[in-house]
Amino acid sequence: MKNFFFVFLLGIFTAFSSVAQQTIIKGSVKDAVTGELIPNVTITIEGTSQFTTTDASGEFVFTENVPLGEHVLSLSKSGYITARFPIVVNQAQTLEITDMFLKIDVSDSPDLFTITLSDDELNDDTSGADNISGLLSSSQDIFQRTAAFEFSSSFFRVRGLDSENGTVLMNGVEMNKMFNGRPQWSNWGGLNDVMRNQEFTTGLTPSAYNFGGILGTTNIDVRASHYRKGGRITYSSSNRSYTNRLMASYASGLVEGGWSYSLSIGRRWGDEGYQDATFYDANSFFVSVEKKINDKHSLNIAGVYAPNRRGKSSPNTQEVYDLKDIRYNEYWGWHDGEKRNSRIKRVEEPIVMLNHYWNLSEKTSLNTNFAYQWGELSNSRLDFGGGANPSPAYYQKLPSYFLADDDAPDLAGAYEAEQNFINNGQIDWNRIYDANLTNNASGNYAAYVLYEDRVDDSQFTANTIFSSELSENIVLNASLNYRNLKSENFAEIIDMLGSTTGYLNRDAFDGFAFDTNNPYFVASEGDKFRYNYNLFSKVYSGHVQALFKYNKIDFYVAGSYAKTEYQREGLFENGANIGNSFGKGSKVKFNGLGAKGGFTFKITGKHLIDINAAYLTKAPSLRNTFTNARSNHDIAGVVNGVNITGDEITEEKITSLDASYIFRSPLVNARLTGFYTKMQDANEVSFYYADGIGGFEDENGIVQTNEFVSEVLQGVDKKHIGAEFGIEAQVTPTIKLKGAASLGQYTYDNNPNFYLSVDDKVVTYGDGTTNLKDYKVSGGPQQAASIGFEYRDPDYWWFGATSNFFSKTYIDVSPVTRTSSFYLDPTDGLPLNDYDPNVARELLKQEQFDDYMVVNLVGGKSWKIGDYLVGFFATVNNLLNKEYKSGGFEQARNANYTELLEDVNNPKRLFGPKYWYGRGTTYFLNIYFRF
Repeated sequence: MKNFFFVFLLGIFTAFSSVAQQTIIKGSVKDAVTGELIPNVTITIEGTSQFTTTDASGEFVFTENVPLGEHVLSLSKSGYITARFPIVVNQAQTLEITDMFLKIDVSDSPDLFTITLSDDELNDDTSGADNISGLLSSSQDIFQRTAAFEFSSSFFRVRGLDSENGTVLMNGVEMNKMFNGRPQWSNWGGLNDVMRNQEFTTGLTPSAYNFGGILGTTNIDVRASHYRKGGRITYSSSNRSYTNRLMASYASGLVEGGWSYSLSIGRRWGDEGYQDATFYDANSFFVSVEKKINDKHSLNIAGVYAPNRRGKSSPNTQEVYDLKDIRYNEYWGWHDGEKRNSRIKRVEEPIVMLNHYWNLSEKTSLNTNFAYQWGELSNSRLDFGGGANPSPAYYQKLPSYFLADDDAPDLAGAYEAEQNFINNGQIDWNRIYDANLTNNASGNYAAYVLYEDRVDDSQFTANTIFSSELSENIVLNASLNYRNLKSENFAEIIDMLGSTTGYLNRDAFDGFAFDTNNPYFVASEGDKFRYNYNLFSKVYSGHVQALFKYNKIDFYVAGSYAKTEYQREGLFENGANIGNSFGKGSKVKFNGLGAKGGFTFKITGKHLIDINAAYLTKAPSLRNTFTNARSNHDIAGVVNGVNITGDEITEEKITSLDASYIFRSPLVNARLTGFYTKMQDANEVSFYYADGIGGFEDENGIVQTNEFVSEVLQGVDKKHIGAEFGIEAQVTPTIKLKGAASLGQYTYDNNPNFYLSVDDKVVTYGDGTTNLKDYKVSGGPQQAASIGFEYRDPDYWWFGATSNFFSKTYIDVSPVTRTSSFYLDPTDGLPLNDYDPNVARELLKQEQFDDYMVVNLVGGKSWKIGDYLVGFFATVNNLLNKEYKSGGFEQARNANYTELLEDVNNPKRLFGPKYWYGRGTTYFLNIYFRF
């Protein structure tokens, strides 16, 4: 690998040669209001086929076949009024133009591409799939935009990668969470107007702010002086996540004394979204104030506060969907005449930041940033240690349970269960309260409580970003970063549900105390119980990058280093993990290195070749480092201080390559890319209740086959290979055709280490691995295509339509059923007598979901009234109301051959896979007033 990168980088440096003196046109384009340089402006020499685009610095150059004499440059970009500038070109001379300005086109509505992305579509733990569309919404690339706005409802992942592989910045400050590596989109939800100033770099291409991930970097610019002067009021209606939204924003522009400011407030609300009982309640506040001290120094302070609450929805088995419909949600029930959801996600994590901008010279700048984020993230649920499972979809309450009776199908019981589920099928809150009131009368502890799993983070970030144009051809970027996190994690009772006797803080099944320092603590509302611990993380990182720009070739090289340190501190002494849960555990340290490079070879002005490559190592996230942080200090591969797998936890290794052919003309733009990514030595941690696993013994030496387990995969390798294509053609001045496609194959590339743990007990099977090699990686369709058109009338009305096709979507397989546990008897460890390899092969075959097509429509109209603009637009997604599975996972309840075969052969499966379905027909209506 080292040899490959040495040869690759050497090839970059030697891929260009000196160029004789020639005729050149070069210049830059600025915003007429802010004076800021504008990237991605199309520059055309009228009457010729010559055109180019401005780079990230707003600059452009023509070097080949430049026509001599008098000509006109045409400048165009979406959102701006097209401008024309006359020029005179002389042979063997350089014409440099630095005062070309573009004015904002008030008739254009960027909301078409930004407003329809809702928080829950971007990153939602109820969806079953992480969504990267938020990373791509600012891209001008036709494929990236299609992935963001047409493929997002199917949880399509570009190149099969999730959002932890892309970096989101705000004024240069990283917003990705240290717990899981993903951005928390809802931290700035409902602030579309002030979050639209974004700079996006695709994939490995260089960013001026940081090294970035293999999915690219998005920097959200909230600098007050960069907002266009004016205000906007918006009302929206939808049936997706919220039903109403109201937003207002205003930017002052630069005012007397060198001050500028921007303000925004918003509210989103609704009693119910597309799924049953998924209420939405969110407010949003934003302020940014900047003081231009002089031509060299500016200070900006910004604050973001977007508290939100929403009801979550459940994945369900196919049996449940068949009895109800795809809107069904098991998490709610009627209470006092209202729908009450037991699973509520609540986020309150304000952000404040101070930014200093220092122009050391005309060509060198230093940006220093300080940011602090704190607050709460919680997910509520019912605890029923002293009562029956309150879930209305619990397997013993469904028809399948009665049809699977060992003696004979209980048809009467199945019919009664079916009718009860169809007619009721929701949480019985009254029964829960009755159980607690009964326990009050008898002096017993509460049977049920409602509690929150809380994460209270406090994070400080400081960084400095350096940029210098060393010469006409060379730009140097560098950064230094520091992040420090304290994460408080605990469970807190928020409703005693009628109980006055309290809730005993002990495990209801095994009897141990959750905190032996206070073994018989009786918790009530507001108390912490079950678990209580802190996670600490420190990250020191930096990068340096050099960009080289020449007539025929542009290229770059970049390197990065990161030092990461994690530690857990237990505040409870867990009774099942004595000596391994209380106090501070050992520090876990990682060192990450990164190197990347790439070049763009300009065959002609129309034809370009772009190649990028990277190799990097990075620390696993906190989530995938500690395997059961609620109970103990264990890390991946280590249980109670003992190395289980023989392999130490280590950095994840990523190798990524892509090569593109790009065609650009005034009428047609297209890109074809092939890509390859290999990820090695990753960890994956999950939790579930398993039946038939074997290997665990209780204190009396009796084998326990039913346990709530922590499942650990260590040393996971994955391979992502494929191609993506995007094209758009301006066939007439008003009609644009567009198309995009992605063909990928994303698979596990090895059989990783595997073990299960229950507190301080651990079990492995066979050689300690799970046979995942060549299984497909779940998470959205691996193949997708879109074709459509847009019509924009000169009278400021427009509409468009797309047809989108999806295939190769796979279920998330259960690793435990791919171990030797599957064919071994859980009681004696010997092979099962009835094991049939051919039948087993069918049982373990990965489910592929049906292909499907989704049709989307969009249209709108705007009116200019003096200096004001009024307009609306509407979208309809899934016009034909197509039902489709967007994700799902196998349950691990039947973890061996005999039990899984019995379950599959039942009239209805007891523990079939759980699925998420995409939404049916939905709409979004937006009305706005701009002044």
